Amino acid sequence: MTDSLGRLADLPGDYLEDLRAQNTLPLWPSLRAVLPYGRPSRSTRPVHWRYRDIRPQLLRAGELTPIEKAERRVLVLCNPGLGLETMRATPTIYVGLQLILPGETAPNHRHTPSAVRFVVEGEGGFTLVDGEKLPMGKGDLILTPPGLWHEHGHDGSGPVIWLDALDLPLVYGIEASYAIEGRPQPVDKPADWGAARFRSGGVVPYRSLDGARNPYPMLRFPWQDVRRALGELASVTPRTEAVHLAYVNPETGRECLAALGFSALQLRPGEELRLPRRSASAVLHVVDGTGTAVVDDATHRFETADTLAVPTHADLMLINASGTSPAYLFVVDDAPLQRKLGIYEVHAATAR
Repeated sequence: MTDSLGRLADLPGDYLEDLRAQNTLPLWPSLRAVLPYGRPSRSTRPVHWRYRDIRPQLLRAGELTPIEKAERRVLVLCNPGLGLETMRATPTIYVGLQLILPGETAPNHRHTPSAVRFVVEGEGGFTLVDGEKLPMGKGDLILTPPGLWHEHGHDGSGPVIWLDALDLPLVYGIEASYAIEGRPQPVDKPADWGAARFRSGGVVPYRSLDGARNPYPMLRFPWQDVRRALGELASVTPRTEAVHLAYVNPETGRECLAALGFSALQLRPGEELRLPRRSASAVLHVVDGTGTAVVDDATHRFETADTLAVPTHADLMLINASGTSPAYLFVVDDAPLQRKLGIYEVHAATAR
């Protein structure tokens, strides 16, 4: 093992020109950049997107651009370390804030990237996925898996805003990203059909025990159910452990989607939670509460509806500013992808 590898400047110019003409390059001058020792090199930065700053810009987008000219009216949350034009929060995760106004319809389409919607504010919005009409209340998580038809609408009053999270950077990077337009869908399932079938943990419809299974049996996870489950878990969890729930496929107990994972955290009043350092990158969205996130050496003071990017292999500490009320966070990460690749790692939190 050596750190004094040969450089491009050490090679004759005519030799390099010949290599380039043959669409080849020597590995050794760039080996440490792509395969560093000890820990990956990172371009992703810890970033804090403040909702109170972005919300006025999103509402102005609603005034400037009709839905017919936008298809999806979204402000993308971009990580400057990766380049704003790449539209990435982390190397594998795209997130954006989407706005729909009363009476609008975001037209029916399907696409190869997986997507979820996490509702930030508003009432009366809905997403229609594969013939199932899914109401959108604050904190609800709605899946739009790859290849399934979906459209959005608004039957209420006032703006509805949600956080989009997609594995678009991954799918685009392997040159597999595309969409197909479709006609408006008929509603052919009872409203909120999936959530009603899997309302209680530990019990499933009996037919789920049969061989053939729907890969996405539950498309909406109501926040009221998740928040209640977090409260019950907190009541039996020692202060030395995190109150942390994963969203899973209720028939398999595994992740909802192939590449991205989703979970919810409760920070107990006054809690300082130091999380293990993980190889996965993540995006945190504050459902409710105020506090501080320390990501490596960056300190961010967050409030409700803010969003933060956490790079791979980062130290993370979360502090609830309230001594009387819990704080809640929604987490998107690429741990499922890393598990499938066999590269997922968890390390003890670094003491500070």
